[in-house]
Amino acid sequence: MFRLSEHSSGVAHTSGSEPSRAGKLRPSESQRGVGRVAVNAICECTANLTVFTEMPEETAQRLSPQGVPYKDLPHIVNEDGQYLFCKSWEPKGQPRALVFVAHGAGEHCGRYSNLAEMLTEHSMLVFTHDHVGHGQSEGERMVISDFHIFVRDVLQHIDIMKKSHPGLPVYILGHSMGGAISILAACDKPNDFAGVILIAPMVIMNPESATPFKVFLAKLLNHLLPSLTLGQIDSKWVSRDQKEVEDYEADELNYRGGLRISFGMQLMSATTKIEKALPDISWPYLLLHGTGDKLCDIKGSQLFFEKSQSVDKTLKVYEGAYHALHKEVQEVANAVFKEISSWIIQRLPQGEEVQS
Repeated sequence: MFRLSEHSSGVAHTSGSEPSRAGKLRPSESQRGVGRVAVNAICECTANLTVFTEMPEETAQRLSPQGVPYKDLPHIVNEDGQYLFCKSWEPKGQPRALVFVAHGAGEHCGRYSNLAEMLTEHSMLVFTHDHVGHGQSEGERMVISDFHIFVRDVLQHIDIMKKSHPGLPVYILGHSMGGAISILAACDKPNDFAGVILIAPMVIMNPESATPFKVFLAKLLNHLLPSLTLGQIDSKWVSRDQKEVEDYEADELNYRGGLRISFGMQLMSATTKIEKALPDISWPYLLLHGTGDKLCDIKGSQLFFEKSQSVDKTLKVYEGAYHALHKEVQEVANAVFKEISSWIIQRLPQGEEVQS
């Protein structure tokens, strides 16, 4: 124990310390020994001490909506710090092109496996992610503050892949809402894409559900009750193949709840941007749509084809086919797969023949 004692100079010092010649206190040898022991002990303790200003990603154990740690899932982190589940399909040899797939509203990227695997057979590297609020990605289900977040995340993912595979042409393929995302992404960065493939894209709102009165009412409700939910996506219009409809309904990663007014307003905002952009669109595209589509009106694709300024543009119409052409009855699905692969291959340097 140290105790205070009085010193003639009026300076308190510890017992056992010695005054120096200048009158200042000087620690004794025993005190210096104790000090060295204390310093060594502190150093030992702090050597293994880590100061956390934030929890490290892996320690924090960020989980997907299904409870799977993201450290066990392929993912990217978007500009808002949200984790997005990713998936990719690589060809056996060197890839000749990159193809990003943008899925539709309420579904997830895993539903494009068959299409992606077909494209890998033609030396294409296919990659995708679940949009915010979809599938295995973070975010409140089917809630988005700004539709452009979807577009921004897609462009970020594409930039990542371009850096890993410099020099390869990039194509973007989108279905339904993913078609709208693809269109707006290509409008934002037209020089980044060798071509755009659109399967039943959302270009205009369904005329039956977007009458002037209904639009006015939706805007009013969006201000008053943005979380109000409307009807859910009617799965019977996804495909004429009943097995595909059953698979869609049984898929736990698909969203089966009602669509919020606020989400509908973001979709409407996207279609408004697309309509305004039509006269300036000049990039190459392949557009596929079925006449039996009740979810995204074919009139939107017809308007897109008519108003866009692209020289290299193709519109393929499938009589009676429903919304998800890549999930349609086998005859249509096969034709769609071949149309897509042929279109891309014909635009690649030193194109190869299409495999049947």
